[in-house]
Amino acid sequence: MWRRIRWRIAIPYLALILAVTAGLAIYLAGLVRQVHIADREGQLLAETRWLAEESATALEGRDTAFLDAHARHWADLLQARVTLIAADGTVLGESHEDRTRMDNHLYRPEVQQALATGQGTSIRFSRTVGYDMLYVARRVTVDGTTVGFVRLALSLEQVESHVAHLRMTVLVALLVAATLAGLLAVLIAGSITRPIRALTDVAERIVSGDLQARLFPTTEDEVGTLTTAFNRMADHMQEEMAALEEERGRLAAVLEHMADGVIITDSDGQVVLVNPAAAGILGTVEPGVPARTFAQIARHHQLIELWKRCAESGQEQVELVEWGHPETTLQAIITPIEETRSYLVILQDLTRLRRLERVRRDFVSNVSHELRTPLASLKAVVDTLRDGALEDPAAARRFLSKIEVEVDALTQLVTELLELARIESGRAPLRLQPVAVSEIVALPVERLVPQAERAGLELRVSIPSDLPPVLADIDRARQVVMNLVHNAIKFTPAGLVEVSAARQGDEIVIAVRDTGVGISEEDLPRIFERFYKADRARSGGGTGLGLALAKHVVQAHGGRIWAESTEGKGSTFFFTLPAFTNPLQDVNNPLKGR
Repeated sequence: MWRRIRWRIAIPYLALILAVTAGLAIYLAGLVRQVHIADREGQLLAETRWLAEESATALEGRDTAFLDAHARHWADLLQARVTLIAADGTVLGESHEDRTRMDNHLYRPEVQQALATGQGTSIRFSRTVGYDMLYVARRVTVDGTTVGFVRLALSLEQVESHVAHLRMTVLVALLVAATLAGLLAVLIAGSITRPIRALTDVAERIVSGDLQARLFPTTEDEVGTLTTAFNRMADHMQEEMAALEEERGRLAAVLEHMADGVIITDSDGQVVLVNPAAAGILGTVEPGVPARTFAQIARHHQLIELWKRCAESGQEQVELVEWGHPETTLQAIITPIEETRSYLVILQDLTRLRRLERVRRDFVSNVSHELRTPLASLKAVVDTLRDGALEDPAAARRFLSKIEVEVDALTQLVTELLELARIESGRAPLRLQPVAVSEIVALPVERLVPQAERAGLELRVSIPSDLPPVLADIDRARQVVMNLVHNAIKFTPAGLVEVSAARQGDEIVIAVRDTGVGISEEDLPRIFERFYKADRARSGGGTGLGLALAKHVVQAHGGRIWAESTEGKGSTFFFTLPAFTNPLQDVNNPLKGR
């Protein structure tokens, strides 16, 4: 409490008021005593004048009997001790004591002073009565001759009692004044500190989160200026907090949606922040701020060792990390943040890039393989013709037919590559229209029936009559069915190839099932890549682009395509097309569903 500004202001004022009051009380007490004694001296001197006039004759005649009685009479009247002294100092009359036993009084200070100046006063201890007395003496003369002295004495106990009464009155008055002044000082200090307390309350509200809290200035003094400055500071702080909150929101949104994983740890390895991408990559922690260590959420020795090396060296560390099945490839970058003594861990998932790189390498390899065979065949035919077969008309025609076959194969390969590129880039617009599923399936199946019969296969179609139409480009949809059925016939040595359809929600699912050799689990995820072929299919015909074309055509319609297979037991290829159930459905958007 004593450390509060209110009391730090009020207490010095109170101390000053009490000190001044105490000093004034002491001064006034002494002054009152002096004034009272001086007043009594004056009163006694006046009384001695009367007493001297009444006692002059008796003192001249040294009538002791009269003077004793006279002294007692005047003592009763004046309420004081009366002493009548002869000119030689002999006591001739005394009101309170036995004069015959009293010493000569000629050399008493007041008597000596009266002898010299006509009157004298003295305050001293009286050995006769045993306490301090106030003495007043006056010389008595008759016809210019000193005949004696009259002296009045007053006990200072009476004076002190009067002085004490007056001192008490003054002291009470001063105490009342000091109390009122102290209360006034406290009130003034309170009025000064009240706005400061109000400012403190507003500051605490702001600290607790109420950024709208303000204080209206009620004065134009320094406190009012302070209040105005405080309000301006609060406005500025509110703007800064809003800006910081907006910036924090932007950073949080960036961290929330960025593809790279971000982890921040302190100097002890405790995780401070994990964004959703990092949580998804590691699969060991929920997004947020878990109170766990980096080793607990990383769970991979390479990442943990990389963090330790960064902590020990204080330098950025970069390393590729691979683990898991299917294989995951990460580029881990760990950077020390000196300002906050923390570490920033960035995890970049390079799995897709590595896969694309592998696909690119396979694509180049496959294209090279597909081109090498017909080119080698053409080269052999040309060499044969050059070596003399050209002179044999029958052989020449046979070799020309072979050249034509190989050129047609190369033409088909280039045509399919260009078509695939057009579909992927969106430069092949779809002519969407409502069409029955049976119309999409019938023509491709009809064209492939002879091939199925030559292979000894049953080609079956199961299309329910109540299926709604689909929204599709009929020619491209037929191309998808053609590719899938052709593949099924090619890889089914014996048995059945069946084309069926069913409705699932807002989609129509078309399935091509066979009882052929099936697809291995290793090859299944890659069968829709360009030129990708399983090893057992390398000897077969085709360009290896059919499934890739089918995938991109289906995706251009907004559908999905996938395969299910068990090696040695056949395969089933599925693709979906949007059902046409709403007359207001947009049939003119060539990129619908992409």
